[in-house]
Amino acid sequence: MRGIWKAMTVAAAGVALAPLAAAAQNRADERAFFDLYKQLVETNTVVGEGSCTRAAQQIATRLKSAGYTDAQVTLFSTPEHPEDGGVVAILPGTDASADAMLLLGHIDVVAAKREDWARDPFKLIEEDGFYYGRGTVDDKGMSAIWADSMIRFKQEGFKPRRTIKLALTCGEETTYAFNGAQWLANNKPDLVRAAFVLNEGGGGRLDAQGKRQALAIQVGEKAAQNFTFTSTNPGGHSSAPTPDNAIYELADAVKRVQGYEFPIKFTDTTRAFFTASAQALPPETGAAIKRLLANPADKRADAVVSRDKVLHSTLRTTCVATLVNAGHAENALPQRATANINCRIFPGESVESTLAKLTELAGPKVTVTANQPVRPIAVPPPLDPRIMGAVQTLAAKHFPGTPVVPMMSTGATDAVFFGVLKMPVYGVPGIFLEPDLNGTHGLNERIRVTALYEGRDYLHDLAKALATQG
Repeated sequence: MRGIWKAMTVAAAGVALAPLAAAAQNRADERAFFDLYKQLVETNTVVGEGSCTRAAQQIATRLKSAGYTDAQVTLFSTPEHPEDGGVVAILPGTDASADAMLLLGHIDVVAAKREDWARDPFKLIEEDGFYYGRGTVDDKGMSAIWADSMIRFKQEGFKPRRTIKLALTCGEETTYAFNGAQWLANNKPDLVRAAFVLNEGGGGRLDAQGKRQALAIQVGEKAAQNFTFTSTNPGGHSSAPTPDNAIYELADAVKRVQGYEFPIKFTDTTRAFFTASAQALPPETGAAIKRLLANPADKRADAVVSRDKVLHSTLRTTCVATLVNAGHAENALPQRATANINCRIFPGESVESTLAKLTELAGPKVTVTANQPVRPIAVPPPLDPRIMGAVQTLAAKHFPGTPVVPMMSTGATDAVFFGVLKMPVYGVPGIFLEPDLNGTHGLNERIRVTALYEGRDYLHDLAKALATQG
């Protein structure tokens, strides 16, 4: 799930736009990458429908053909989830004292119905300068790039100073699915342990004409957690209504959630993001941001900044009703009414504290429970100058004139599962998307061909640069 670029639109406002480079030149290494990418996109990896295990096996075969030994490639799954497997590959470094780095991607995708799509979602189709297909962006673009880089490193005889690890996993897109990243962190920590992780979540944004606006590196993310509000009542015949109606009680509780604003908080990342944004936004909004940075309790400034829904969400925990279910017959008083409240919890807060606030808002007649699974809260990584420096230096080389903006995602990725290993996770930039987010999670997902190949070159160079750092 790409938490991505919406927050970047404000920081990119007013920035000079750089033209896209020429189309990929169809180098031999690009043709090999395309074969890998095409096979991955055309392998259905929808959880419960397709097979991540098959996709992982295909990538493992390519890695071994490039020269990786059986000991350097690990396929994994569990008996309970045989089709939700993944693959880990390791390229040993030359310095035993240097901590490893991990390239992370997920190979499962959101479901796609053929009857809804203009093209077969599991056929890679090139049309009008775009590749179409489910997962072309999320996350088979990055997953294919990471696997391709590991193959190229081996074929080139590249000797990294630090060990490079690759983990391609399943289950990121489905809350209740077996999650390969979580399983690795909990069951095979030494296999994936690293000083830092490069993951999805960052990227670049194009304008409507295909010109670059900005790059974002994701440094931290919110945690997604669902809660259930439940109101119960003995019910009865609808011809004799009573004031204590389960639907009314639920509605009142949900309205109190609607009317509540969680307090504003900042991380180092969001403070840097808002500081940069204040310079690019209209004067009223920019001035309000500066006041909030000085005093997060400034309600008038909050009212101005929060007119933008993305800025509003970046400032705080948010909770919103997403599903309701009530009653059992049209002529009966409801015996049960439930609502799902979807929360995006700000780094540093907890599921428990959010549950306590929702319970307070719901009142005594409505019970509140945290839905399983309860995911961990992501630990915001530091703005490490070694990571940021490499990101910015290579951005200047590959995408000259395009600013790099640190960003906290209001979505969620598999980064949350590596906090237990104290591994900072960075959503790295490189792949540029259109203003409509390219149909990610929706219909007719696509990626601009030039953006894919340019992102591939950038991410390959970034991984190599970080692997050779002293």
